[in-house]
Amino acid sequence: MSVDPEHVAIVEPVRGSEHPVHLMYIEMIDGLYAPIGLRRPAGPGPFPIVVFASGNGGGGMAVIRDHTQNRSWTQEQFLAAGYAVAWLRYRAEVDYAYDKIGKLVEDVRQRRQLLNRGPLEYEGAISVVKYLKTLPFIDADRVGYCGMSHGGEMAFKIASEYDGIRAMVASEPATHEFLRLRPDETAKINPETGLLNVERMLMREPAKVRSRITEDVARERISTIKTPIFVHGRDRDELQGIFRVSYDLLEEAGKDARWETYDHDEHGFIYVRRNDRGEYRPDAVQIKAVADSIAFLDRYLKAG
Repeated sequence: MSVDPEHVAIVEPVRGSEHPVHLMYIEMIDGLYAPIGLRRPAGPGPFPIVVFASGNGGGGMAVIRDHTQNRSWTQEQFLAAGYAVAWLRYRAEVDYAYDKIGKLVEDVRQRRQLLNRGPLEYEGAISVVKYLKTLPFIDADRVGYCGMSHGGEMAFKIASEYDGIRAMVASEPATHEFLRLRPDETAKINPETGLLNVERMLMREPAKVRSRITEDVARERISTIKTPIFVHGRDRDELQGIFRVSYDLLEEAGKDARWETYDHDEHGFIYVRRNDRGEYRPDAVQIKAVADSIAFLDRYLKAG
């Protein structure tokens, strides 16, 4: 099999599915490459596409392959609904860099690219979307995004700077950095690294969160968002207040937004995993959340 070194794509079957995955490396704004796993329905297209992000970055192609083989019940529902789908993997999250180092600026020096800083993970996601729009079987005007946890925060960061995505789902979005939230004593500094550990931060109540965000900064960032966003909460999550305030700010700014909260005991419930027997057994809450998400994206990616 011949492989174009500048457009690497390796096809693998997906367990229990008629839709194989195209494992690809996509060039980022700075010339490095990020892996994705792209799948599409049968036929020539062009298809609407939804790209999927889960949590923090890192892990490379091994994570793409694992997610594709073991966490893709949700993607199968989108494929059945006529969407192409792609798992994204991106740079690891850089602690509070978004809030410290400003917008990415591109220039030229000696006829070569010059950047004012290294790109961040959400900017890599934008690079992937821009590439996917060039593919002949993808409808460039009908691109959606589904991000969970840090991937949900990435939805807000992307939408505040880039309006090339038609609609988004932000599931349990950990937007504390985007909102410039001042942590309380439930967040600790890791003495070994000097970095903030928010793993046990308690922000369940919207009123508590609202009193700790930097309101003018959060509102300024929200103000540039044009993309409709469906925000998922999780009733028993320790960051439920953050999820709700993220939606509230969208609604108060007159943005096209929807809120729904689900009673589930697993963080990341939107992405159904195989069980110990290798089976997908989504529960009623997961089935509803995915159906709600497809219905929301259908409004923008299939209407007209």
